[in-house]
This record gives sequence, structure tokens and C-alpha cells, in this order.
Amino acid sequence: MTLIDPASQDPARAGEISGEAEEAGTDFIMVGGSTNIDQGMMDRTIDQIKASCSRRIIIFPGSSSMVSGKADAIYFMSLLNSRNPDFIIRQQARASRYLLGMGLETIPMGYIVVEPGMTVGRVGEADLIRSEDLKSAQDYSLAGQFFGMRLIYLEAGSGATSPVPPDMISAVKAVLKVPLIVGGGIRDPCAASRAAKAGANIIVTGTIAEKSAEVRPVLEPIIQAVRHSSRDDKI
Repeated sequence: MTLIDPASQDPARAGEISGEAEEAGTDFIMVGGSTNIDQGMMDRTIDQIKASCSRRIIIFPGSSSMVSGKADAIYFMSLLNSRNPDFIIRQQARASRYLLGMGLETIPMGYIVVEPGMTVGRVGEADLIRSEDLKSAQDYSLAGQFFGMRLIYLEAGSGATSPVPPDMISAVKAVLKVPLIVGGGIRDPCAASRAAKAGANIIVTGTIAEKSAEVRPVLEPIIQAVRHSSRDDKI
């Protein structure tokens, strides 16, 4: 999946990125990330993406204001290791009635931030999972699964200096029965391949696409590496 943050570029550029990402072989476009985005910005960005790309669009919300009836679905996500109830349940409660009226597909997801965490770890007030703490990563992931969440997302943070370690991915995958998403710091084919081989069902790239003048030549090798490294249980 390719993540596009509406706060990182204007809608026209977001459309260009999504078009090149589709050409590179991405399966879905995620829109969101930052907390300072309103519905108008979401609508304008998604309009441009739809004009340039035929992939389905899933909202990746940073706050309750990041909703749009123009998308196909939204991750109804809880930052499980946050110290602040606002990111665990309050933002979600504020958005619920709007989502009901929009008729968007809601996809329950447990979101877990791993060190270095970057901006999302700081803003989300997360008790970061240490890279060597496999047990805590498993425990939070299982808690999300037992709550009934359909996806678990291990996030190192946008622009992370290092991605989620492969041994943590493998440890979490070993105890889960739901698909595992991994993102943050994946900026080359080797990192993507390691994550896929370790058990990630879905790989997310964002910063590398947004910061590249030509998106397809950067994303295509990463996407090919993921496909070549796919395990039998990859969705």
C-alpha cells in the first residue's frame, strides 16, 4: 500500500503520486497520517487521486476530523499503546456518528507504535515498544485481536531511521490469526523483502514516495521485492 499525507503536498501532486504508484504496482492507496487535516483537505486530495488512479482508497486517520465520504473505506483504528485515551477511544467516538452518515466501510485496526516512533509516537503519546521487546509486541497485538480487530499494524513512524525489526514481525505473526501490516522506515527493496519474509501481510510505504521526484522508479523495485518474497499465507 502507498500512503499519501494530504499535509505533505498539494492535491494535484497527491494525484500524480498515486498515479505513478498504481503504475508501479501498488494495491491500495492510503490517505492520511497527520493530525492537522480537515475534511475539506481530505476531499480535495481524494478527488485528485481518483482522477489519476483506479486503486481503492482507504483513510488512515490521525484525528476525528480526517473523514471523507469520497473514500472507499476507513481504518477505524485505536493506538493501543498510547497513554492518552484520546487516541485509544475518544477520537473514534467523536467520528462515529459522521461515519455512520457517510456509509463508509469501517475496518477495525489495532495500531501499535514501535521505536523510534517518530512524530506519531510523540503526538500519539505512545509508550513505544522497544525493538528488542518481542513479548510486549505480541501482547499488544493479541489484545487487539481479542478485541475483535481485523488488522494489526506495527508502525515504526513515518521517515523512521530503522523499520520494525524482522524478528519482531515474525514473533507477532506467530501468535496472530489476523493480517499484519508493517510500515515506517521501509525505503528500499531489501527492507521490504525482509519484512515480507518475516511475515508481514501488507507493507506500507509513504515518505519515500512523497519525497521522490519520480515515484514509479522508486516504488517498483520495492513492490517487486515484496511480491517475490511473499509467503504462502500472504493475503
